[in-house]
Amino acid sequence: MHNSNNLSKSYKEIIKQHVFTLFNGINVVLAIFVFFTGSYRNMLFMITVILNMLIGLFQEIRSKRMLDKLSLLNQTKVHVIRNDVEVELAVDDIEVNDLVVLYAGDEISFDGHIVSGSIECDESMLTGESDAIYKQESSTLLSGSFVVSGKCVMHVDKVGQDTYAYSILKHAKRFKRYPSQLRDSIDTIIKWCTYILIPLGCALFIKQFIKTNYTTATLNTVAAVVGMIPEGLVFLTSVALAISSFKLGKQQVLVQELYCIETLARTDTLCLDKTGTLTQGKLSVCHVEEIENIDGILGDMMQTLPDENATALALRSYFKTRNHKKVISFLPFSSQRKYSSVTFEDGEYKLGAYSYIAKEIDSKVEEHIESYTSQAMRVIVLMKEDVVLAYICLRDELRPDAKDTLNFFKKQGVDIKLISGDDPKTVEALARKAGFTSKSIDMSSVKDVESVVDSYSIFGRVTPEQKKELVLALKKRNKTVAMTGDGVNDVMALKEADCSIAMGSGSQACKSVASLVLLEDQMNALPAILYQGRCVINNIQRTASLFLVKTLFSIGLSILTLIFLKNYPFKPIQLTLISALATGIPSFVLTLEPNGNRVKGNFLQNVISKALPGAICVICSVIGVSILGRFVSISPSEYSTMCTILAGVNALMVLIRVCVPMTLLRKILVTIMCIIFIGSMILCQNFFYIVHLRWYEIIYVILNICLIPYILTVVSSWIKVFLKQKNKVWK
Repeated sequence: MHNSNNLSKSYKEIIKQHVFTLFNGINVVLAIFVFFTGSYRNMLFMITVILNMLIGLFQEIRSKRMLDKLSLLNQTKVHVIRNDVEVELAVDDIEVNDLVVLYAGDEISFDGHIVSGSIECDESMLTGESDAIYKQESSTLLSGSFVVSGKCVMHVDKVGQDTYAYSILKHAKRFKRYPSQLRDSIDTIIKWCTYILIPLGCALFIKQFIKTNYTTATLNTVAAVVGMIPEGLVFLTSVALAISSFKLGKQQVLVQELYCIETLARTDTLCLDKTGTLTQGKLSVCHVEEIENIDGILGDMMQTLPDENATALALRSYFKTRNHKKVISFLPFSSQRKYSSVTFEDGEYKLGAYSYIAKEIDSKVEEHIESYTSQAMRVIVLMKEDVVLAYICLRDELRPDAKDTLNFFKKQGVDIKLISGDDPKTVEALARKAGFTSKSIDMSSVKDVESVVDSYSIFGRVTPEQKKELVLALKKRNKTVAMTGDGVNDVMALKEADCSIAMGSGSQACKSVASLVLLEDQMNALPAILYQGRCVINNIQRTASLFLVKTLFSIGLSILTLIFLKNYPFKPIQLTLISALATGIPSFVLTLEPNGNRVKGNFLQNVISKALPGAICVICSVIGVSILGRFVSISPSEYSTMCTILAGVNALMVLIRVCVPMTLLRKILVTIMCIIFIGSMILCQNFFYIVHLRWYEIIYVILNICLIPYILTVVSSWIKVFLKQKNKVWK
């Protein structure tokens, strides 16, 4: 059976993604056309294409191997009875007719029925209903549901693709489309380039073929079309994300959705589950106040109840004395009900949150409970016939890295919402230790989540449904929401969040829907994820403008060639040189550079606004050379040489502007690129179709070079003013 939990791409998918692309196909066709001209040097643009492809394959395969190793650590394990012995096996090893033991928090991966025991089952991922459903002997269980409480033995009837939920649940998990401004922006660029490239290229070839010959028309058209293709941008994005996932993998962060790295970088609201996320998730009984003698009662209850949550484990460890009373019936704990109960011969005993058990609330009891909760204790009560028999206080300590992590996000301007099913006073007291200053609210009395989501940051007594509603309410306010969790009750909220983060020690249900998994429960990994996301966005944003300069001026010059210019000014080999020195090599260096600055503005708007000045400057330079050719004699070779020099200098000027503020690495990069360009113009003239210029042509080129920085500055200022006015109008 196929391992549905392995969400990384297959080797076949990786090869297909990097080799069989639209732009690679276009480049191959163009190379064939150039081949038949006999001008083989103009096919060198294929070296860049092949190198891009090979580097992309290498990085993706390396990242895949890392993700696959981490996925093994996160792989679903199932308790199964084989030869009368309970053993742990992978989901893929389970067969029809196996007997599987299910515990609270387990994801049900098969269809079957209960042969012994009872559980409360959450089928919300199948039905949309969040209420826990009680299942007992002979009850049917469906894959895709989760065990909320209890324990049972399940007979497996169907596995893998034969299960009811396979086609729905697994597809949804694998192909959920997370929001990504980066992906959407690049898709938009690719879409419009594709629309423009083919018809414009055909029209350009026809015009030049009529006026010149096949060789000239082919070389000029290929140069124009190659210039329009931003294939490096797509490649660079996938590589940058793959490298980020690889780096995070080394920090024991499993990235199940690549673009969520970007999403966390844009996150402005972080929703934290308290237990197991902010705290260590290991409760211990720190104080017991008996109102009446309860000797042996809690011991009997904890031995009867099948609950395996943190509270039950703490109580079972503390209350070991037993009376061995006869059990009539019992009701396991559920996050919706907030209590459990056991009925003995002398009556029913309830254990849980006072406000959920008591038929009539006693204000004195609540005040007494508050005296404990104000000390960051969690208080549950033992009651019989609406009478409190004992107060049991439990404590869950903060994670050592929680406070520093929260302070980091606060400094970054991220709004933090603390969400818990515990008593709000307990949550608030614990939040104070973590540096929170806002007040808490008891969500058990709140019917409309929308009315409180803006006013409070600490939410107690939150149901799983309310967690989901809180996330949706924040998203309605155009917030980018990240959610952390570790339990079954967090699943619905995690699925709705823009970026979902699960703890490695959490339930399998939680990890299966999360986009990121902290395998070692390390809260301090969140800043690292944020940092990687910022690196990806900021660096791609910077380098994307370099790619688009070439794309934009190639489109502009192609249109001008159809209308105004006699010939397209560049040969393919000339654009290959400019592209390699001002775009290709620098983009790799800059993309891998550390950059933890806050992400600002719209990606597409930022990229185009930075690329336009450079593109306009190149177009103006070419028009200037064409106008000069109307008054003085300029041969086609001289025309091409002048345009190549000006375009190259302009591209290097754009590179310099992108590299500001200059670091030592950036200074070295710019210097090397400039030296190589000058050296190519002097030492490799024949190879790049560079000819000697006459004195007036040299003077024009020098004057133009001197003007380029000022033109770039002026055009950039105009664009900034235009965008500012446009944004005001839209607002």
